[in-house]
Amino acid sequence: MSQELYTNLAIFVLSLLVGFEVISKIPATLHTPMMSGANAIHGVVVVGAILVALEANTVTFYVIAFIAAFLGAINVSGGYVVTDRMLEMFSKPKDKGNKGGDK
Repeated sequence: MSQELYTNLAIFVLSLLVGFEVISKIPATLHTPMMSGANAIHGVVVVGAILVALEANTVTFYVIAFIAAFLGAINVSGGYVVTDRMLEMFSKPKDKGNKGGDK
């Protein structure tokens, strides 16, 4: 394996450790409200993975970039689903008898 691959894998492992440490320090009650902020971070991950895939000169780098983009996209879509459910919990119930008139 090349030195560049070892460097990228080391950065990846360190980012996993730092991310796990940061997430484990957050109380469970704050995880759902933080999903909106996490969506932005995962969006950056997806863009970064696409840029890495464009510059990939080996199949290994391309596969790693594809996996990162795929997992980041899953996180973004899941984050939006969780955020939508959270917003539904705090919204007022809709009046089913009102057909577009006054409140």
